[in-house]
Amino acid sequence: MSDTSAKAELRAQAAERRAAAAAAHPLAGQTLSAVFPRALIPQPGSVVAGYWPFRSEIDPRPLLERLTQLGLKAALPVTPPKGSDAPLTFRLWDPAHDLARGHFGVHEPSPEAETVEPDLVLVPMLAFDRQGHRLGYGAGHYDRTLERLRALKPVTAIGLAFAVQEVERLPADPHDQKLDGVVTERAYIAFRKDD
Repeated sequence: MSDTSAKAELRAQAAERRAAAAAAHPLAGQTLSAVFPRALIPQPGSVVAGYWPFRSEIDPRPLLERLTQLGLKAALPVTPPKGSDAPLTFRLWDPAHDLARGHFGVHEPSPEAETVEPDLVLVPMLAFDRQGHRLGYGAGHYDRTLERLRALKPVTAIGLAFAVQEVERLPADPHDQKLDGVVTERAYIAFRKDD
């Protein structure tokens, strides 16, 4: 089996596990706030990039609400067109304003919203392992984005997932960007040695 077909099979299995977890625990996103470590929260005025939940992704909006109450600015990603090698960009998100539909049908802030560089990135996924690897949808958007951001300044990347999305080991490529940790509805799992 080729690496491409192996990853495709992993994605299909992971998507099924995540969908089952989302159906069984529809309010799991609300527990992320209680589990998210205070030590990971940057200074007030910093920017946290979340995401609008897509398909069966765990919902980060309650966590984003808590972080904005603590003085952080919330942003959402803007996805480049299909086939583009461009990284994601992030625009400030104000819940009082309507969102637009992006290239993949995902909600994102309008073009009039300010573009920002986040200090903390909350990352969706299909699966993760304890080595800090994540399995996304295969377009490489978050890998390119984290590589670009980390070249500019220190950025913390925290995956958000259901606990059942953890796997023993994921295949990793040299360009894959590792997460600093993952928050599930049950616990925080640190991958960095200093956490």
